[in-house]
Amino acid sequence: MAQLWGGRFSKETEKDVFEFNASLRFDKELVGQDIEGSVAHVVMLEKQGILTLEEKDSIVKGLTDIRNELESGSLKIEGEYEDVHSFIEAKLIEKIGDAGKKMHTGRSRNDQVALDMRLFIREKVSLTADNIADLLVVINGLMEDNEETYMPGFTHLQKAQPTTLAHHLGAYFEMFKRDHQRLTDVYRRMNYCPLGAGAFAGTTYPLDRNYTSTMLGFEGPTQNSMDSVSDRDYCIEFLSSLSMIMMHLSRFCEEIIIWNTNEYRFVEIDDGFSTGSSIMPQKKNPDIAELIRGKTGRVYGALMSLLTTMKGLPLAYNKDMQEDKEVTFDAIKTVNDSLGLFTGMLKTMKFNRSVMEKSAVNGFTNATDAADYLVLKGVPFRDAHGIIGRIVLYCIEKQKAIDDLTIEEFRSFSEAFGSDIYDAISLKTCVEKRLTTGAPGKAAIEAEISNNKKFLDEILKGTDKE
Repeated sequence: MAQLWGGRFSKETEKDVFEFNASLRFDKELVGQDIEGSVAHVVMLEKQGILTLEEKDSIVKGLTDIRNELESGSLKIEGEYEDVHSFIEAKLIEKIGDAGKKMHTGRSRNDQVALDMRLFIREKVSLTADNIADLLVVINGLMEDNEETYMPGFTHLQKAQPTTLAHHLGAYFEMFKRDHQRLTDVYRRMNYCPLGAGAFAGTTYPLDRNYTSTMLGFEGPTQNSMDSVSDRDYCIEFLSSLSMIMMHLSRFCEEIIIWNTNEYRFVEIDDGFSTGSSIMPQKKNPDIAELIRGKTGRVYGALMSLLTTMKGLPLAYNKDMQEDKEVTFDAIKTVNDSLGLFTGMLKTMKFNRSVMEKSAVNGFTNATDAADYLVLKGVPFRDAHGIIGRIVLYCIEKQKAIDDLTIEEFRSFSEAFGSDIYDAISLKTCVEKRLTTGAPGKAAIEAEISNNKKFLDEILKGTDKE
């Protein structure tokens, strides 16, 4: 059993205790960050005169060789090592001898793992933000293509007023835009380096924490060594942001699942993102949308798990904090897999525009506009509301849309109706006259799409997706 702390102990750890305590099976995910942090640490140690140039060069070469062997597959992360840190250190000592034993000078596993997690989370925050950006590009493209695709808007899952598919999709653009902004905030707040905090009280060695922070791309060193090793706020913030992303994906998936039903037929999901039934040959199931909706609870669980783990911990480091990794790793993979699949599904989805428009016409979504028409003719709003309510009841009995009524039928409810009622309650009129900022009218939607493009230009600036 490879351990870094055996000198104090007179007997071996019980095997089941070792296995319960060990974390190599999951913290091996941090091997790249562990090597990157160790290289920065020993370069700084040599700069400060704590290691010789020869020792530094030997350690850096040994770590580089280990990384190359891991990447080529000639070295596997396995064996009875307590964690990834002891694995790397043991392999380094095997390669270069006693110089490898000096790598850990001025460092504790507490600040080492805190650094590894920050490096890992920082990378995954950027990856997730990139995946959100990909989704936003697809949504805005669909908005451009569907400025005049009319559909019913809903409240309480009841048809309410007419809108456009572009307007509906724009709501999700706003949700995912906020998700991207939250990730930017997480990155900014967490981008400080805990290396050099030691176990919790710093060290007597003359470390240059600013130097290692700069080497590793941080804004600077963390300011309190106790907080440095005991802080997992950045993990919790990231998990909270991931939970919000999944909540938004789940809401969108719920609508796609509804729209995909035979009763709605608003969309047809591409065969590549659907599955069939083992017994019912006619079935084409929205399994990806359902799985994303289901996996949302898994990500919520990760957030609640870490919040619960951290809620009663005294300063500074406690072994409980080892529980941050598995749930966080799983949540990150779940969210980024979901984003990739959802983006592909949305990009290949067919929208049945004529079905959407017919649904808006047949759902009395222009009833509010009919009432507004009467108000403009001098009818008090409350009276107009009652008149249109009676018209809707009449239409339900006659199985007609409001648009299908004759002028005589309209005038049987109110003499205020004229032949201009038909234009006033057409879907195009109902939508186009709504021009306030954020509304579905064409001019308002085009302004929204333009603003979306500016946001996308900003977040894609300097990337290969620009």
